[in-house]
Amino acid sequence: MQEEIGRRVAARMGAVCAGESQRAFAARVQMTPDSFSRALSGQRAFSSLELARIADALDADIHWLITGEPDPHRLVVAARHNFDFATGRRDVPGREDDEKILNDIGLAYRQAYQTVNGVGVQLPSSLDEIRYRLGASYVRPFAHRLESNLGVDVVRVAGLSTSYSFSVAGRKVIVVAATGNWFHENWSIAHELGHLMAGHHDDQSSTVDAHESAANAFAAELLLPPDSLRALDWVSISDSVLAERVWNSGVSTDALVRRLNYLSVPYSPFVAKWAEQPTQRLLRRHWVPTEDGFDPITVRMDDAASRRFPLSLQEEHLKMIAGGALGKGTLAWMLGIDPADLEIDSPSDGEEIGPDELAAALGLY
Repeated sequence: MQEEIGRRVAARMGAVCAGESQRAFAARVQMTPDSFSRALSGQRAFSSLELARIADALDADIHWLITGEPDPHRLVVAARHNFDFATGRRDVPGREDDEKILNDIGLAYRQAYQTVNGVGVQLPSSLDEIRYRLGASYVRPFAHRLESNLGVDVVRVAGLSTSYSFSVAGRKVIVVAATGNWFHENWSIAHELGHLMAGHHDDQSSTVDAHESAANAFAAELLLPPDSLRALDWVSISDSVLAERVWNSGVSTDALVRRLNYLSVPYSPFVAKWAEQPTQRLLRRHWVPTEDGFDPITVRMDDAASRRFPLSLQEEHLKMIAGGALGKGTLAWMLGIDPADLEIDSPSDGEEIGPDELAAALGLY
């Protein structure tokens, strides 16, 4: 067992500590080089305190270091990292502040699905199957299609520095920041779906760079498929057609041009010029809405700025509150209201709360 722990520590070091010597790492976790070397080879055991320091230094799950299996009670998240082109490093500057929000979301799921163990939702194994299941024109109802067609929940809350994904209580969950930037949100959702598809949350041996590159590649393939891009003449494309393509793809002009460059698809200088400007400017000036009602651009922005929790999660909380098994605090937090303002009547014996009653109780209509 000690040798297996040593191998896992060594593998994680190789993944996340490239360029750092074993001696330097040993000093960082307050061990002598000799003690650390012997522990890696299984000649001595790591103490619990040493393993805790190592897990912290390697950003690893201590349960995984000891057993080789992820801790079933730990919220293991994947995050969309920022990339610094100057240093070549990826990081999540706001991760520490984001932790409380993520833990509160995790608590909401554990409270709602208390009897569920393990990860119940199984995703398709191929991107083509993902596309098929999402259906046509999925960008506008992206979150809804993920929940109804794939069983992946989408939570949107203000105050997050980036997007995250995790598995908890049999559910797969994507969490995005409520910023109003709908094309950034679409990419973030697709990016986190890539993490979930690849099982990055359970993989402690690979580097962040490898995970991020794979998730970005998945998002690009999903939102901007090569065949559809190559089928269009980007050299002679008009402003209105470009705007329509951006709207239907649900991505920014910058993301579009980056993808064209990656695929070596030629395009006109004016397309490159639009990539340097806000995406909303292109749409406001050249996109012709085909939808009735309120301005569709504003509607998308409003949706992307609104607090959102899956209706199924809220329904589970409402049932448990009505049955006396749970307090109102978490549901009120999800709704962004004071618990005192949440009035819930206990149902009669045998009465079940349906979707219509739930929506009415939550004030959705």
